[in-house]
Amino acid sequence: MGSIETGKSIGVQLHNLLREAIVRGELRPGEALSETDIAARYSVSRQPVREAFIRLAQERLVAVLPQRGTFVVKISIRDVQDVRFVREAIEIAVVREAAEQRDPALVKSLRSILAQQRKVKGGDNAAFLALDEQFHQTIALATGREHAWRVIDQIKAQMDRVRYLSYDAATPLSRLVEQHTAIVDAIEAGDPIAAEKAMHHHQQEILQSLSALAQRFPDAFEL
Repeated sequence: MGSIETGKSIGVQLHNLLREAIVRGELRPGEALSETDIAARYSVSRQPVREAFIRLAQERLVAVLPQRGTFVVKISIRDVQDVRFVREAIEIAVVREAAEQRDPALVKSLRSILAQQRKVKGGDNAAFLALDEQFHQTIALATGREHAWRVIDQIKAQMDRVRYLSYDAATPLSRLVEQHTAIVDAIEAGDPIAAEKAMHHHQQEILQSLSALAQRFPDAFEL
């Protein structure tokens, strides 16, 4: 699950490492998390572990139950649907601005990311998720919407868990690359309407896979 680096906030690093482990399913839904065990694992005190648990609870990734402990929560379908709704609204507005600005440097960066996405082998979900995040973040930052991306990043953890599961299991990586390509094509053409439609179609993808994933991984979902 990674390691702690010197010179950076221990609490923030622990939060990021544990969040990533939950998204990837390395820490399973229902699994108990021990402050003592995690502190020992990373050779830190229990205070930063407690801070990380608080942040994870705010993201609805863990539940801190008095007298019982801290547990990884199951994926809430309703939470995923709500977060997707908010994310789509933000990203449609952002991609429209990107198409209106029609920045060649942005298009070049996105084409480079697409090339890397096409090289990801099936089963390497972590690599594709990282590139997927880079793709969407690049659009937001290029349009000067850093705060918009921070809002998305703060709420999307439940979506990330589903996205990680969906790769190959429900959504072929090639389909996502095609959707990303349509977004870049619309930005390059300077067509805000086409960009909005392409982003809307892309953000709807997760809704198509939710039911299938819940049936395939019943232990991971709160039904």
